[in-house]
Amino acid sequence: MTLRIDEIGFGNLKLIQDPEQFCYGVDAVLLADMASGCGSFKKAADLGTGTGIIPLILSSKDEGMHITGYDVIGSNIELARKSAELNGLASRLEFHQMDVIDIPGCEDKESVQLVTCNPPYFKRGAGIVNENSVKFVSRQETTGTVDDFAAAAAHLLQERGHFCMIHRPDRLVDIICSCRKYRLEPKELRMVAPRENGIPNMVLIHCIKGAGKELKVKPTLNIYKSGANGVYTEEVIGIYGK
Repeated sequence: MTLRIDEIGFGNLKLIQDPEQFCYGVDAVLLADMASGCGSFKKAADLGTGTGIIPLILSSKDEGMHITGYDVIGSNIELARKSAELNGLASRLEFHQMDVIDIPGCEDKESVQLVTCNPPYFKRGAGIVNENSVKFVSRQETTGTVDDFAAAAAHLLQERGHFCMIHRPDRLVDIICSCRKYRLEPKELRMVAPRENGIPNMVLIHCIKGAGKELKVKPTLNIYKSGANGVYTEEVIGIYGK
């Protein structure tokens, strides 16, 4: 395994990654940005944490927050723990190897105020099968479904706690149905398009456990400027803090 250490661009923090496995993208940055806008919290959890990028970003935005990351892949958890130690954050960031379907049976019931989730985007049996098992599990629902992630979030969240997820627009009906099933009321929704005037390929959704029914739809967030190859929009540059 050949590892690399990347500067993530937040608080001089570094992330250890295996370039042959699943590496984080802009979706994780956008999710962390939405979550940080929900307020300041003492305890948070990240479901499907991968190598821990979202806890790292959140730790730079809220220095009083303790964040627990859960992932089914042991090698991801190992790298996440190493990154926490590398950045001197082992006392604030902890990581557990656990399948999301097992979280509702754990003892941490109603223990956090914020849950983030960047789950596999493709339904079980959909998409292209990748021979690299880590990438395959990261991209496709091999065990936990959208419903399982919602159930886990509801189990961990305190009443009026916040749940933030990024996913694909074609899964939006599944997401909303599952969130309401577990009393995670959708409060804010934002489509994300790869470029200005483009068709959205991601969706950000913010829910509050036990809240009233009122959904606000925000303007589409565009990643790249139209006609400018690889140039971020001003809003995305601001999210990265550049």
